[in-house]
Amino acid sequence: MTPDALVRLVAGCVLQYPGDRFHDELPRLRGALTGAPAGPAALLDAFLDHTETLSAIELCAEYTSTFDTRNRRCLYLTWWADGDTRRRGLSLVRLKRIYRDFGLEFTGEELPDFLPVALEFAALREEAGTELLQEHRAGLELLRLALTECGSPYARVLEAVCATLPGTSPRTKAEAKALARSGPPQELVGFGSPLVDPIEPLGPGVDMPVDLPWPTALPERQTA
Repeated sequence: MTPDALVRLVAGCVLQYPGDRFHDELPRLRGALTGAPAGPAALLDAFLDHTETLSAIELCAEYTSTFDTRNRRCLYLTWWADGDTRRRGLSLVRLKRIYRDFGLEFTGEELPDFLPVALEFAALREEAGTELLQEHRAGLELLRLALTECGSPYARVLEAVCATLPGTSPRTKAEAKALARSGPPQELVGFGSPLVDPIEPLGPGVDMPVDLPWPTALPERQTA
């Protein structure tokens, strides 16, 4: 598993509703970051430091008040491109097909465009997952900027995610909206490509798969 994949897995874990057991999982989350790049790892460590100052009830309340569509802080990727339109339904069907085409079956209770699900995919199938996140880069950056604007600690998590993507993040909402109008980069390989190779071994000092508190929504497909 590459260092960027570790960042995506940890970010996906902390972007789920924290529930009552989040604090119990902090040692495993911190342990996973030992193989991550220094910059994103520092951002995620800072967020985890913040969570330790809150009770479980306070953390759940903060999560609920942070992520909503009313304040344009939405964790559902297709909402940023399609809004609540009929077109969004087609986008969700397409996402399920992409996961299936790359050997994963979507089984989660959330919608397939839920950012933690996309991050899990982007860790397990890194090349295709990077392309998927790049396709939704404008929405990710607008979410990052909205979280930064309201002073949310979750902004650090989005910064870490965006740091795993090629290119420089937009500095303003105007730049992010311009990115949305221009569409994803043309050099992306396309989802018609074959399955990516298995993920490489973990980075230096990590010699076994990372055991994260991940209620996976994307188990491997079983073939006859």
